[in-house]
Amino acid sequence: MHWPLVILVLVIAAFGFLMLYSVAEGDFEKWARPQIERFVIGFAFMLIIGFIHIDFWRVCSPFVYFIGIFLLIFVLFFGDYGGGARRWLEFGSFRFQPSEVIKVGLVMFLAIYYDWLQPEKVSKIFWVFIPAMIILLPTALVIPQPDLGTGTLIAITGLTIMFVAGGHYLYFLGGLLLLPGLLGLIFYSRGTSWQLVTDYQFGRIDTFLNPTHDPLGEGYQITQSKIALGSGGLEGKGFMQGSQSQLDFLPQKHTDFIFTTIAEEFGFFGGVGLLLMYSVIIIFCVVSAITNKNKFGSLLTIGLATVFFTYFFINIAAVTGMAPVTGVPLPLISYGGSAMLVVLGTFGLIQSAHIHRLLKRD
Repeated sequence: MHWPLVILVLVIAAFGFLMLYSVAEGDFEKWARPQIERFVIGFAFMLIIGFIHIDFWRVCSPFVYFIGIFLLIFVLFFGDYGGGARRWLEFGSFRFQPSEVIKVGLVMFLAIYYDWLQPEKVSKIFWVFIPAMIILLPTALVIPQPDLGTGTLIAITGLTIMFVAGGHYLYFLGGLLLLPGLLGLIFYSRGTSWQLVTDYQFGRIDTFLNPTHDPLGEGYQITQSKIALGSGGLEGKGFMQGSQSQLDFLPQKHTDFIFTTIAEEFGFFGGVGLLLMYSVIIIFCVVSAITNKNKFGSLLTIGLATVFFTYFFINIAAVTGMAPVTGVPLPLISYGGSAMLVVLGTFGLIQSAHIHRLLKRD
């Protein structure tokens, strides 16, 4: 096992329990206790996955991807609404987002694809088209939910694996050159019969560009978030002393906006400390991938590390006003079941790849 990685996961999760206790105003039963219970289950799940041979996960990769695609199609027709979006499936008391499953399935499928593909074919147009379609399919199914943030996360993760696997840089350069045109087309389509994104998503973009246009409506969340961030200063107001969170000015303080509570109570140093711990996890994963003699395990580790990175990068960018609010949780900190289980599951796969990193495939 990669024990330093295990210890970091435990430390960050414990800090998350502490923050959930704080935002519940000292009520342990409200959010902290359920989160601890989920974490214990997920942590055991992580250890079990880690000790299973990496070749088993290699064989399972296509199945995980296509199960994820099936669930995404199913949720479009039979999913439950929440917050203006149809993203969830419910089985009794258990509720989860299929988009969380496809993040892992996509990484696993692309890893086995490039493990199978001969290196000289990686940049050939036909062999580039196939993974592009593998990425585009789940992205196109997630965005209409609507969930632009998760759709973007899926696309970034897939493109990262294509790049690390050896795709020619000109493909990515061409994509960057086309990006301004695509953004222009999205805005041009607004109000037309062929509008490319929903009014809900345009509202998120409008709020990002000008949060003061409706400070008591759509801009309320990000406005209160910035107040909380600024009021924390360097050292913070102290544990359970944040005025914005304790007085309920800050919406979604236990889920999407919990980082602002951290910054308000523990200040700049607390926020940076959390970012450093996240960064060390990424470094551990990159080093493990570089030393892995199994190509599938190496690509799997890099891909899952990218999923983890995009989680906290997009969340923190959104709550600090540097990106539109997307609803992506802060990993191991935000309250929630499906995201917690998926994150711990990804660390289990990373552990499996690390444990078997010296087993080179012919």
